Amino acid sequence: PARRCESRREEDWNNSKLWTKEIAEENNLGVHWTTTANTTMEAGGDDEAVNKTNRVSSQLKAIYKDNILPAEKRYKYDFFYESPFLTDVEFDAKPQVMLVGQYSVGKTSFIRYMLGRDFPGARIGPEPTTDRFTCLINGPDERTIPGNALSVHPDLPFRGLERFGVSFLSRFEGSQLPSSVLRSITLVDTPGILSGEKQRVNRGYDFTKVVAWFADRADMIILLFDAHKLDISDELKATIDVLKGHEDKIRCILNKADEINRQQLMRVYGALLWSLGKTIDSPEVLRVYTGSFWSEPLKNMDNSELFEQEEGDLMRDLAILPRQSAVRKINELVKRIRKVKTLAYIIGHLKSQMPTVMGKEKKQQKLIADMPNVFRTIMKKHNLPPGDFPDINKFTEKLKECKFSEFKSLKLDEIQLLEDCLTNHLPRLMEELPSEKDSPESLKAKLGEATGAVVPLPTRGAKFGKADPMTAASNPFGAAEEEDEYWALEESAGRLRDSFEALQPVGGFLSPQKAKQVLVKTGLQKEQLRQIWNLSDIDRDGYFDHHEYVVAMFLCDAVIQKGRPIPAELPMSVVPPSKRAILKERNAGGSVF
Repeated sequence: PARRCESRREEDWNNSKLWTKEIAEENNLGVHWTTTANTTMEAGGDDEAVNKTNRVSSQLKAIYKDNILPAEKRYKYDFFYESPFLTDVEFDAKPQVMLVGQYSVGKTSFIRYMLGRDFPGARIGPEPTTDRFTCLINGPDERTIPGNALSVHPDLPFRGLERFGVSFLSRFEGSQLPSSVLRSITLVDTPGILSGEKQRVNRGYDFTKVVAWFADRADMIILLFDAHKLDISDELKATIDVLKGHEDKIRCILNKADEINRQQLMRVYGALLWSLGKTIDSPEVLRVYTGSFWSEPLKNMDNSELFEQEEGDLMRDLAILPRQSAVRKINELVKRIRKVKTLAYIIGHLKSQMPTVMGKEKKQQKLIADMPNVFRTIMKKHNLPPGDFPDINKFTEKLKECKFSEFKSLKLDEIQLLEDCLTNHLPRLMEELPSEKDSPESLKAKLGEATGAVVPLPTRGAKFGKADPMTAASNPFGAAEEEDEYWALEESAGRLRDSFEALQPVGGFLSPQKAKQVLVKTGLQKEQLRQIWNLSDIDRDGYFDHHEYVVAMFLCDAVIQKGRPIPAELPMSVVPPSKRAILKERNAGGSVF
């Protein structure tokens, strides 16, 4: 049997005018290349990307401290908007994803599915199990961090949570674990939203205000709904209300949809959109992803293709969050500047209407009662859009706690500083980010390695009733050569896993620069490396995932150790099973992109 296998492999290579290599040598690749990979790791390929990110963050910090913070302090922005002043750590923070929903809709299961493992402090069950806010962060070891300690951590952006007091901080914790997902983003798991007034009151803290605090800092907010529990309770409605102004961040998930058939799914989906339309005061419809977002196989395969596509769309939205982090921070700062500017005009107007000697209290009460007309007057005088004004009811309640005579008068030079941010500083900063006007050279210079910052996606082919390429797997000796799932380099992939991880892939991918450094160290000629790259980068995305890295190492080893010529194309036995469809479609004249 061994001779027949060897003969068949040799025949496959010769028929394709290619060379072949014994499987035993293929499986020893890991030993030969580990040293090269570890050496390349020290080349510092991430320095450029880190420097670019630090430059944007440092400029935003300077703009905020010099132009915005003085106006925030003068006009009491932190009091009226219940939003503390920004700290340096918040500008440096990773993108945050917050999950919100009623109890037992699958928030914690969704996080576990993304991470591919359990995390410290995870509790899953049909009852309300998650009774606290949990922030998942990357770290060298597994442990939980109490909320009080987390709020004073110098490298984490949670200092502002101290304002909610000990009653909240005792219900807040950090869950630290080593994870390739958490290298790029931070996940925030929230307690299940309850429907009873008694349970809501007994939380000991204002749940909606805490959600609003996280929403201001989140890059994506995921609202989860159970296909069997579409009712929107009062607390859930109040929570959705505080998300107003963050509609661009919200994604909805209709979870556990595999437990109903196609006809029922159509009705449930329509009912959910109707409920959301009643709750969210917006003419636009929110994007709703339908499926079963955990690792278990679907219970009903009627809609498996739809669920697979929906999950892929959502995961792609999550994967690109790190790439959009700089734009998101600029976007949030622009929103904050507009609010500060409008607040300055309001406070300045109220101050100017106050008498200098007598009748101050009476005039204050009159102004508060006439606040709608005050807003209209300021809007027309300074040509401000209505969307920049605070909620009039909440703002009026805040004004009742103040003395207008103590307000600061309007300083036009501070308003000019805010205008400079919107017209000069931030537009110049945006020019450093990629745009359609860029040439290929300038685009490459701007992106550097930052484009490699993605979130690795969970792949579960068996979940959707398909064979998972790497779980041919269920058999510890792998697939037979006659099977479609056979991969000649499968054992080599296992051996090369450590060397691949030692190169510190970002989101599971080696950037072009880092992959180039690995290949250059082989000593092959530039033309040879160009051919090897074209063969190895199967999906043509410019990055090496683990499987493409293994193929590249295999080709280099064959040329160096055996002196074989580089083939014109790869035989299917060397192509990773997960990428064979790409080659087949490309060879057939189609495109998968």
